[in-house]
Amino acid sequence: MAISPAKDVNVMSNNALIRPSELEARIPLTAKAEEVVLDSRRQLENVLNGDDERFAVIVGPCSIHDHSGALDYAARLKPLADRLSDRIMIVMRVYFEKPRTTVGWKGLIYDPNLNDTYQIEDGLHRARKLLMEIAETGLSSATEFLDPIVPQYVADLVTWAAIGARTTESQIHRQMASGLSMPVGFKNGTDGDPQTAVDALVAAGTPQAFLGIDHDGQASIVETRGNPNCHLVMRGGRSGTNFDARSISAAADALRKSGAPSPIVVDCSHGNSNKDHTRQHIALRDVLQQRIAGNSDLIGVMLESNIHPGAQKLGVDPSDLEYGISITDSCIGWDETVDLLEWAYEAIGSEVAVPAD
Repeated sequence: MAISPAKDVNVMSNNALIRPSELEARIPLTAKAEEVVLDSRRQLENVLNGDDERFAVIVGPCSIHDHSGALDYAARLKPLADRLSDRIMIVMRVYFEKPRTTVGWKGLIYDPNLNDTYQIEDGLHRARKLLMEIAETGLSSATEFLDPIVPQYVADLVTWAAIGARTTESQIHRQMASGLSMPVGFKNGTDGDPQTAVDALVAAGTPQAFLGIDHDGQASIVETRGNPNCHLVMRGGRSGTNFDARSISAAADALRKSGAPSPIVVDCSHGNSNKDHTRQHIALRDVLQQRIAGNSDLIGVMLESNIHPGAQKLGVDPSDLEYGISITDSCIGWDETVDLLEWAYEAIGSEVAVPAD
């Protein structure tokens, strides 16, 4: 059949992708993994609604580029999470999609070989396999959803999801979040103003109808009931940091005026550290002191952390990369991570109400 010159002018190829149901059949959700996901979602929902007074910490690499390194980090984090669990609920960052301001490596799902070969189907396999292995350890995972098709492949293994600063204003992502099965954090826009995310929370909590794919990869009309477990993430922006008490109070006022859910998580990286990983501790300490002083709207923080501190450039040869160092945003190292979380644990003290199982 002849191809019309009116379409696909700039498309080089269009290849069929494995169906979500096929990938699940190859890497099925185990009973242990399902238990971990459902239990951790329940716990996090209780933190969000105030039934669980623990402090939530979403911590881990800016992005995942090395499977063994991610499992190494998870193996270190799990015993720490268990030891601090009566006061802090820890969820590991396991990010596979990276929105770019212009161009650059877009994450493990899109370019798993780190060499611009874009083996996306392999990337989906690797992402699901890693999430499964982390869940099997008993540790829960957080990720950012960028492409609205990706959740069909991995969402059953995710405890918490983020909608990033660049996509919070997107109607497509608000609609997607309205149907997701886990709590979702919307980040303020890149300008630092939380109102865009506040508007997103209202939209995501409302029933929606939109175009998507079903579990068999069939284009479909998706109708949702709205997600009641969405919340605001303050991450700073071009205007500077926004973790201080005045900014948090202004955001809380905006949430109340809009009738949006009131919980707030502070991202200690990005604009709140001026993109300097050595300043993440400043935001963490300030936020925790606000929480201890009585601000119950502040329910948690995000930290970008890896085995070793800093960041490195992805060059032509991925084998030249140093182990355990981020190839996207700079991260604090493991030793500082432990020090900060142990400090937070002691600062919170023992007067934290955790529901009985």
